[in-house]
Amino acid sequence: MAEVVLSMTNIHKSFGPVRALRGAELELRRGEIHALAGENGAGKSTLMHIIDGILQPDSGEIRLDGAPVRISSPNAANRLGIGFVHQEIALCPEISVAENMFMAETGRSRTLLMDYRSLCVRAENILTELGDIDPRCRAGDLSISQQQIVEIAKALTLDCRILILDEPTAALTETEAQTLFKIMHRLAERGIAIIYISHRMAEIFQHCDRITIMRDGCHIKTADIASINPQDVVNSMVGRVLDKLYPPKQALDAKSDEVILSVRGLNEGRRVRDVNFDLHNGEILGLAGLIGAGRSEIVRAICRLEGKPEGEVSLRGRKLSLRDYRDSIREGLVYVSEDRKGDGLFLNMSIAANVSALDVGRVSNGLGLISRRKEAARASYFGDRLKLRSNGVGEAVNTLSGGNQQKVALAKMLSVEPQVVFLDEPTRGVDVGAKAEIHRQIRDLANEGVGVVVISSELPELIGVSDRILVVREGRITGEVTGADMTEEQIMHLASISSQSQLCEA
Repeated sequence: MAEVVLSMTNIHKSFGPVRALRGAELELRRGEIHALAGENGAGKSTLMHIIDGILQPDSGEIRLDGAPVRISSPNAANRLGIGFVHQEIALCPEISVAENMFMAETGRSRTLLMDYRSLCVRAENILTELGDIDPRCRAGDLSISQQQIVEIAKALTLDCRILILDEPTAALTETEAQTLFKIMHRLAERGIAIIYISHRMAEIFQHCDRITIMRDGCHIKTADIASINPQDVVNSMVGRVLDKLYPPKQALDAKSDEVILSVRGLNEGRRVRDVNFDLHNGEILGLAGLIGAGRSEIVRAICRLEGKPEGEVSLRGRKLSLRDYRDSIREGLVYVSEDRKGDGLFLNMSIAANVSALDVGRVSNGLGLISRRKEAARASYFGDRLKLRSNGVGEAVNTLSGGNQQKVALAKMLSVEPQVVFLDEPTRGVDVGAKAEIHRQIRDLANEGVGVVVISSELPELIGVSDRILVVREGRITGEVTGADMTEEQIMHLASISSQSQLCEA
């Protein structure tokens, strides 16, 4: 058994009346990749913030290499060899990669001038092991995956012994994620202990050695990956048997020829090219494809969110004249962005204000002013429908867990009583329990006669929730899969076809 580098025992932490951690425990061994799993709000982030010195525990013991320690600040954590790569990229985009990597060191320096050449050499020595990134280039010019690697490199400048990775693959393509996993395993072979936080069971079971499961601020169990299965993990996370992550699909005898939405000849520059499809009553239509294939661009063109698209969009047989997104909302076409924090929500505003944001006229009084009573009542109605967990609709959205933030984004969409909803990565960064609830809500919408289009990079999710899937490549639809043909292999095959001749040969 490898030596224990970190142990946390009986950790308690409260924020006022809210008990975030209640006797939490964690044991981390040298050279292991240790998964930390739990629903949003289970206490994972609070526990990691204590390890990183951002928060102080109310009680409990932390030991490093067997000796008790108090981690008083992030700087203290850095000095102890603890690196934290947060889910949100925190690089300064206007300065170089090397300057980002050694920012803490240069900030402490008392010299007037920085030895930039030496900084680049040191950065290059670290980056050589991780990827082909020029330390002199501007951080803002890197792809998201490259920025993620720089964040890891930044942690390694600290002579890191413990590395915390929080949802590191959330914004990566499959190829980029595989590169990250190779890096993780190389670091583990060097003896670095890695805490890996993810909602993706496939990643956990493929790449981690052990797993610790938390629920409601408590330690539920720690187990070797080889001795547990994904269903056991899910059940332990939610505290109940969750055997149906996806609701039943549309019944064969319920399939309808009625077309809710028809798209013909949709083009938008080089990003969207000759897109044609129909969305039928009662079905959930999936859009699959590699990241960058044009899935989101197609939907955003339909809703007139960007560019100057051409083509015909018809709703229940009536051709629409759409100039901008306001027209789209008035006609009942609503888009929920994959970037709920950047595009989907007003994080500093209340739940109630977010829910009514798309159409404040629905919660206004006769004088044109917003009625707070109507606003709160409407938010409460949709919050109850989506099983939103909060301290009331007056609570700021930025205080909610990721899953509950996503429910607010859905409530905002539902509040305008849409005819067609486009859901872009509806469960990204959402725990398994909230995922199941969102999937049920999506099916309920379709059963109620609302047209539903779902984009997801997680093929098991797309297959599980969709009745029919269109595959997109280079802004075009390259194929369609239904029934028994709805497999990951068939979808990836169609996603890799680059021309119509290849499609015919297939």
